Amino acid sequence: MSLRVVICHELPIVRDGLTAALDAEDDIEVIGATDSGIQAILWARTAQPDVIVTGLTLYGIPGIELIKRVRQEKLNPQPKVVVFAMNHSDQMITEVLRAGADGLLVKEATTDEIGAAIRAAASGQIMLAPLVANRLVSWFRRQDSRPDEQLRPVLAALTPRERQVLLLIARGKSTDEVASELAIGVTTVRTHLYRLRCKLDVRDRAQMVSVAYRSGLMVPA
Repeated sequence: MSLRVVICHELPIVRDGLTAALDAEDDIEVIGATDSGIQAILWARTAQPDVIVTGLTLYGIPGIELIKRVRQEKLNPQPKVVVFAMNHSDQMITEVLRAGADGLLVKEATTDEIGAAIRAAASGQIMLAPLVANRLVSWFRRQDSRPDEQLRPVLAALTPRERQVLLLIARGKSTDEVASELAIGVTTVRTHLYRLRCKLDVRDRAQMVSVAYRSGLMVPA
């Protein structure tokens, strides 16, 4: 079954481009495209999309408000929200992540990255653009670099392959990139990610990055 996607962006060229790119994917169906945040919410209520891909400057309400309202809606199933932003400022990243977005891409994103972010969001994961991941990594590196000793037993429980996957995720690699670098299947990487979330007791990739640094697995530059 195809993932049902709504696109919400103020620029027609971006809406049309995203629609064309995603409609070419075998497992993704664009069921609507609009420049209105209100319209996107109405579609979330009536059309039951799996994922809403949104910009931040919309008609009616801004993208940040759209994310918050979708979170507040008692929908079943509740659509995930992936942000397609035109910049990657610290303020934007902070606002988007605090609002509860399920993915964050920037204008440099490739079609493959957009598709991967939608699939990740639909499966309950969070995918960040490499530029955003690097920004977060830089932030972690500026924090207290002393390892959290309480995380050492948790880290010791990981298999060598799980540690490899965690290292690559902490470096901002996508699922496909991890699979390519380790010469394993994408499905196998997803299985490792699921086991990592269980063992580390985390919800998403951002928290995995935090554990990698706080445990001392990643050595700050």
